[in-house]
Amino acid sequence: MKLRSSLIALFSLASFAASAQTVTLDYYFNHEVHKGANGQPERFHYLWDETDNNGFKIFGEAFTSRGAKLDTLGTAPTLENLKGSSVYIIVDPDTKKESPNPNYIQEDDIEQISSWVKKGGVLLMMANDSVNVELPHFNNLAAKFGMHFNNDLQNHVIDDAHFEDGAVYVKNNPVLKTATKVFMKDACSIGLTGTAVPVLKNKEGATIIASAKYGKGTVIAVGDPWLYNEYVNGRLPAGYENDKAVNDVAQWLLKQAKK
Repeated sequence: MKLRSSLIALFSLASFAASAQTVTLDYYFNHEVHKGANGQPERFHYLWDETDNNGFKIFGEAFTSRGAKLDTLGTAPTLENLKGSSVYIIVDPDTKKESPNPNYIQEDDIEQISSWVKKGGVLLMMANDSVNVELPHFNNLAAKFGMHFNNDLQNHVIDDAHFEDGAVYVKNNPVLKTATKVFMKDACSIGLTGTAVPVLKNKEGATIIASAKYGKGTVIAVGDPWLYNEYVNGRLPAGYENDKAVNDVAQWLLKQAKK
């Protein structure tokens, strides 16, 4: 009887592992390198396992706490290498300032990614203010889904004494179900065409998060990397709920993928 129970438990675990959703983070279009402690070049910025302010450690935990698996993609995306992913995240594609040989998003990349979305994939595109992101090629991808990252600067915050300049108030939001006030600074706004719709606007009325349906899939665009550790680790002043927002976003993305 004990053997039978053990076998059932093993099969259940195997079944869960096989059905768990995979969230894949791009390491190809964003591939920033700096000199590490040993003097050798090493990857940094928006990494799943990066625990300092630059990393996505907390964002990753928002997915794994909901049963998802984390993965990375260090090569150009294709239908073949994305087929096991439920969610694909592209953050802050490199400029030449950030990488001597950046991998720009090309037409074939756009075709591969959009075909994957059309089949049911969920794509999260996170830009930045125009000084810190390669917008022209990123916008070629965004245009496929009726979105455009504008060359502007929204929610500019001078220093920690001016947090309110980055405050965004949230009410009855389809994605941010529990967060009521979030902080997003120095973002770009997003222009919309076709079936793309705003998800979150700032106090000036500019769209800073948008979404679109594409075939069976979903695309969501954000005007800033936003959910890296620095702004979800509890260091923000009382009242800001980015720690809730990171969980809201993860839950929403996984829900869209299940659909």
